Formats: sequence, structure tokens, C-alpha cells
Amino acid sequence: MTARIRIGTQGWNYDDWVGPFFPDGTRAPDYLTIYARAFDTVEVDSTFYAIPAAKVVRGWARRSPDDFAFALKLPQEITHEKRLRNCFDTAELFFERARELGAKLGPILCQLGPDFSPAEKPALIEFVERVPNDVKVAVEFRQKQWVTDDVLALLAAHKIALAFTDARWIPRATMLQLTERPTSDFAYLRLMGPDRAIVDYSRVQVDRTAELGLWAPAIRALATRVGVVYTYVNNHFAGHSPATVRDLQRLLGVAVVDPAQLGEQMRLF
Repeated sequence: MTARIRIGTQGWNYDDWVGPFFPDGTRAPDYLTIYARAFDTVEVDSTFYAIPAAKVVRGWARRSPDDFAFALKLPQEITHEKRLRNCFDTAELFFERARELGAKLGPILCQLGPDFSPAEKPALIEFVERVPNDVKVAVEFRQKQWVTDDVLALLAAHKIALAFTDARWIPRATMLQLTERPTSDFAYLRLMGPDRAIVDYSRVQVDRTAELGLWAPAIRALATRVGVVYTYVNNHFAGHSPATVRDLQRLLGVAVVDPAQLGEQMRLF
């Protein structure tokens, strides 16, 4: 493979993971450090709700290994409240905070709302034209009508990735086809699940073997077209995202860290 494949979860702050993933007795302040012993990337959900303080971002960097990558979600103030309009003062502040991660900064996800329609394309155009050259950005659409040749060309012209999703908004078959046309030198995939009915994150509750069997070859193919493939799994996809990550790692031949080893590592310190 010509690309690096990074696979992680969406978030790490889940008490339900203590026992099945984090060793028994793990405290919340230690979640990230232990998580980073198993996976080399994570999608940060908390940045969707507020721009983090610089010291918080530096803390994430400090508690993770050198080769770790953080993907950050753009704040909802930009994507949902301002709807990409008159937002660049806020966006610049966010990018400034994101840069506190240094080499550990991965992609920034621009997750658009389900009511953000192609009628608002002028706002998207203005936004992507102003994205700084030193940050990687992926855009997630939640309406199938966005998937057109001209929108893909717009993203490609600015080296913005189209975020591929396995979710209820756009058919999986459409997304799998789109993986043949990446619009940037990296790819971004989110395995979300059909709904938010799952509330227990401690165990796998839905068999996603078939879905992973479709995505694994698509990821391999993407790895021949881009430099890095980032994949993030939500707890709602199957019930317990660390287990899904490990299943996908096995399908792709990526090294897997068993949760039991995390406990052994804790005893060494």
C-alpha cells in the first residue's frame, strides 16, 4: 500500500469503556493516554461544541505519542449556527488553536447539518476558498443532492476531502462509489451507523461484519490513491467502537492491540 491507514474512534471519553477496553479502575484523566496505546488517531467531538482553550489542546498533545494524529470537528457555531457565513474570525481562532497540536494535527472535519442544502452552495464556495493552505479539511454532506460533479470539482480544486460516511443520510453504495474519486491527497471515512438507538457503549450489539467487508477493500483501494486514509468509528455503528476498530484492523492487516495488553502496560508504570 502506498498510503498510511489510520483507524480510530470518534471520541475517547466513555465511562462504558472501562472494563471492556480501558483497564478496570482507569480514571477519566488517563483515558486518552491509554487509548493512544491502542490506536494512533482519534476524532475529537468536543470541539464541535466549543473552541478549546490552548492549554487543553496542548494537554492532548502532551498525553499522546509522537506519531499520534487528532482529527478535530469544526465548531457548530461555524457549521450550524452561522452556516459557513461571516464565520472566518471564528474559524481563524479555531485553526489557531488546532495548530497547537503541531505535527499531531490531522484533518479538520466540517460537518454540515442535515438541513444544509445545495441552495447554500455560495456559502460553501466562499468557505473553501478561504481555508488556509496549512490545514487539511474534510467536508461532510448530509444530503445526497450535494454529490455532483461540480461540487466534487470544487473540493478538488481546493484540496478539500469529501468525507465518506456510512450513515443514514447518503446511501452506502453511493459512498463506496465515491471512494473511487477522492478530492484530496488524504481520505476521511466515518462509520456512523443508521441511528442513535444504542445507549450502552460497553459491548458490540449489532453484527457489522458485512459492512466492514465492504469498506475494507474500499479503504485498500483508497490507499493506492491518497497519502493517508483516516477512518473513525462511532459507538452507534455496532455498540462498542474499539472492538469495531480492531475488527477493521484485522481485515486490513493492521497491527491490533488487545485490551488486555493495556492493563499489562499500566502495571509497568
